[in-house]
Amino acid sequence: MGKKKLIDLYLYSYLDRKPVFLLFRRAKGHIYEGQWRMVGGKVKEGEKYWEAAVREMKEETGLNPIRFFTLPSVNQFYEHRTDKILTIPAFAAEVSLHDKIVLNSEHNQYEWFRVEDAVEKVIWPEQQRLLRLTFTIITSEIIPEEWCIPQT
Repeated sequence: MGKKKLIDLYLYSYLDRKPVFLLFRRAKGHIYEGQWRMVGGKVKEGEKYWEAAVREMKEETGLNPIRFFTLPSVNQFYEHRTDKILTIPAFAAEVSLHDKIVLNSEHNQYEWFRVEDAVEKVIWPEQQRLLRLTFTIITSEIIPEEWCIPQT
């Protein structure tokens, strides 16, 4: 069996010109049941990490990115069941606050949160850190070109 390849994607928009983050509560019967999380998923064979992030966003939310970029960091943790250290690239995407969100079966609820509230909802420390990092980057208004991933 090959190495498990995963992605994390942090969706954000602006409410009254302040960033808000879109989180999703995992549905019953799915991994991480009941937890509030960002978009995440597996990379398919032959797919690039960033392509998987865009695909997962569309599958889990029905949304399309306005701006899409890689975060200059990763989510890394040890998984005891497999005895593996997982290194997961993280991405961020700006989406429209007004677009219709269509949840797939993995989630049963979504909500927009200010960064402090989003950090409280998410229980994984690395995901909390990446939420804060995303906030820092988007409020600095300087996203280096090499981080940006154009959408065609």
